[in-house]
Amino acid sequence: MNHRVLASTLIASGAAVALMAPVFAQAPPATVKTTPVSASPVATPSASELPRTADGHPDLSGVYSNASAVPLARPANLGAKEFYTDDADRQAARGGGGRGAAAAAGGRAGAAPAVDVHYDMGQFGLDAAHTVRAPSLRTSIITGPEGKVPPLTPEAQKRQADLRAAAQGHAYDGPENRPLGERCIMWPNEGPPTFPTGYDSDLQIAQGEGYVAIVLETIHDARIISPTDGRPHLPESVRQWFGDPRGHWEGDTLVVETTNFTNRTSIQNAPTTEKLKVTERFSRLDANTVLYQFTVDDPGTWTKPWSGEVAMAKIDSPLFEYACQEGNYGMPNTLSGARATEKKASEEK
Repeated sequence: MNHRVLASTLIASGAAVALMAPVFAQAPPATVKTTPVSASPVATPSASELPRTADGHPDLSGVYSNASAVPLARPANLGAKEFYTDDADRQAARGGGGRGAAAAAGGRAGAAPAVDVHYDMGQFGLDAAHTVRAPSLRTSIITGPEGKVPPLTPEAQKRQADLRAAAQGHAYDGPENRPLGERCIMWPNEGPPTFPTGYDSDLQIAQGEGYVAIVLETIHDARIISPTDGRPHLPESVRQWFGDPRGHWEGDTLVVETTNFTNRTSIQNAPTTEKLKVTERFSRLDANTVLYQFTVDDPGTWTKPWSGEVAMAKIDSPLFEYACQEGNYGMPNTLSGARATEKKASEEK
């Protein structure tokens, strides 16, 4: 459940304080019992066990948490091992994970213990005790024997270097020079593909006949997957921030192919091209779990396609307003600070 509260909302509205106060008083949610995600392809329940919509397809509707303790890339010491055998195996592998005992303890060898800082992490949704996660024995979100994002192509490396060089010394020239996330236009976790975030990893799936919508709490955008009957994409001349998603059903799995991205999209800090294609699969495992799988393919960015999967746990909670809009207070504050710094530097010459 989301436990983040916007301070401005609390100050401005006594009603909001009264509404949100019980959230902090309640006990951490119990672990959601779901079918363990242990292998691919996924063994789905029988057709009769799946909740269905009026048009006969599995009902994916609901609010989910895609929070995960599974790292994006597999720790190097695990090699090609895709799954832990059990929790004991997980702990043993992490204990010898190559970071060293001192790093695992939070410091370097011989260093003094870290200061015990008490901070109300629950207020901002960062308290792990309040996080609902679907069980998984995966060693990394990225699937396959390598368990990591493949190398960038030489062209992508040059494109990345050129972008960094162009930004050097101009990061605060104007709003168009600031990152898209800071401008509240789009965040990398929104997808596709959709990745877990450090907090507020909640999303809602709304499903109707021929249409599916996915609303991300961070940062409040909605992806409309329409239609789900496999019809063609938009013309290549039409480019969109989140691409053009087209869905179809393969048995009881919703498959979504997204193309028509802009050339300003990036995934895992890699600037992608207009050739980017993301394929997602949504499979209902049981009443409480949806398995989300994706494949990223952009021959202009990576040396080969790469895939991943995350299990999403259904939660009994609405989404809360994230309140991140383009032109927010942070932008004028950031830019006015830059202008003040430039003025001071010019006066000191």
